Amino acid sequence: MFNHLDDWFTTEVLPLEAMLMRYLRQNWRDSAEWPDLRQEVYARVYEAARARLPEHPAAFVLATARNLLVDRARRQQVVSIEAFAELDDLSTCELTPERHASGRAELNVLVEALDALPARCRQAVMLRKVDGMSQREVAAEMGITEDTVEKQLAKGMRAIADALFARGIGAGIVRLERKLTRRNEQDPQATATTSS
Repeated sequence: MFNHLDDWFTTEVLPLEAMLMRYLRQNWRDSAEWPDLRQEVYARVYEAARARLPEHPAAFVLATARNLLVDRARRQQVVSIEAFAELDDLSTCELTPERHASGRAELNVLVEALDALPARCRQAVMLRKVDGMSQREVAAEMGITEDTVEKQLAKGMRAIADALFARGIGAGIVRLERKLTRRNEQDPQATATTSS
């Protein structure tokens, strides 16, 4: 039996699915996650609409999708505590000349990747990631909107990551991430915990 909220959701939100999926395809690389992201957006929109129906459903759905993608991206940037458990005991690692040279080479690749960015993109990345300014502070410093800062950061970080991975830097992180993903797939308890 439908209520007023269900009717609103059916007539105002569900017809926006094509627009929502287009947005998700353009802004999230992993196509396997698109259906789950869509459902999460629907759940968030429905829950928020319980308190008050939004005046502009399309804008509300896209804003909700954007916030969800930002939340997911932030979560992916946080290194799992399990990752640290997988690392060798740091006390047995010493700074050898080879490790020092390797670190300097990796730093040079990072500097080259930063230098290759367009000026505005490089400035946004440097202010946010190196100087530690907030997104709002970066926007004020550069005289642009926070959305533009976010786009420039995403573009810059993607380009830097691509440059590092092209040179073989970061492959260990990818291997560790795959190992943790396989472990979570094999451990149904971990999967049940993350899906709830």
